[in-house]
Amino acid sequence: MKRMAWLLALALTVIACSKEKDLEPPAELVDFAVKLNPDRVWSIGTKGGDDVLRLGLRPAVAEDRVYVAGHGGDVQALELGSGRSLWRATTDLDLSGGPAFGEGLVVAGTIAGQVLALDAATGAERWRVAVGGEVLSAPAISAGLVIVRTVDGRLRAFRVSDGTEAWSYEQPVPRLTLRGNGAPIISGDMVLAGFDNGKVVALALATGDLLWTATVARSRGRTEIERLADIDSPVQVIDQDVYVVGYQGRVAMLSRESGQIWWGREMSSHRGMAADAEHLYVTTADSTVIAMRRRDGTEVWRQAQFLRRSLTAPALQGDTVVVADFEGFLHWLDAATGEILGRAKLGGGRISNAPVAAGELLLLQSDSGEVQAYRAQRRAAG
Repeated sequence: MKRMAWLLALALTVIACSKEKDLEPPAELVDFAVKLNPDRVWSIGTKGGDDVLRLGLRPAVAEDRVYVAGHGGDVQALELGSGRSLWRATTDLDLSGGPAFGEGLVVAGTIAGQVLALDAATGAERWRVAVGGEVLSAPAISAGLVIVRTVDGRLRAFRVSDGTEAWSYEQPVPRLTLRGNGAPIISGDMVLAGFDNGKVVALALATGDLLWTATVARSRGRTEIERLADIDSPVQVIDQDVYVVGYQGRVAMLSRESGQIWWGREMSSHRGMAADAEHLYVTTADSTVIAMRRRDGTEVWRQAQFLRRSLTAPALQGDTVVVADFEGFLHWLDAATGEILGRAKLGGGRISNAPVAAGELLLLQSDSGEVQAYRAQRRAAG
């Protein structure tokens, strides 16, 4: 708990005050020509937590269901279209990462370093295991394995059937790090993840053997804060290309096969990115949203009206890019131009984790545990 509090204090200091310009207040929201109308479809509450904990709790969608977890220990299955409760499991755990869905399980991690697996159909507990470190991101599930990333620099694989450990991999953790971890990503027969030392690794899914490692963000500077180089967001994998962005580092395109870096450009982000067929969309550390071409990293547009508003990573929904901020506002941007199209206010306060696109619905969870679904339609021209 002492290390967690220390990391939390560091994260707040670095994110808010790492540079002189960050001492300025968050940008005020400005009026704009509304071209999109968001409507709230449903809303439910979970047992949330203090909004300064920066937990990795975010809805997980599986066909016509959505699974949500609250810091207070509740895990729920909801009907996607209506938010109607299908089951609720009340645990005795301080949940902090997840949930994830796969192979008949719903899996979440805790501040105290436990992983809980529930039956996706009923909510009955299937197993729980101790993992030795706080879990601040959703696990990944495939091929009979649950892959868990912990704050102590480890990736661990547990068998879906009974929770026994299949393999473990570790990278060294710098003495100072930002609070947060990117979720591991399963791509075919490999697992990819970024670490707090600026490295991205690819492991064999079945065995945990190291396939390659690439340094994306290098530590540099005179102080330990200046040398922070965390990769705290999930990599994006599209076909044979891997995209990654780090704090005080760069955004880069890597070969999935070898880890070779095809291109890179200076950029700082601890929030993360989204990608479509042609473009990457990145939320930078100062809450600028930037679109760039996937093939070479050329900038297409940037939206800088949300400076220092602690924006989430972007979510893509149709032809829009959606981000949320520290006051609970959602902002819809035109994916082609970055123009602000619409805005909505969630009642639950700060939103730290990216919205989730689920067909025509957009789901989000506030740090205090409010979960809401929105549907947005563009206004007719003229």
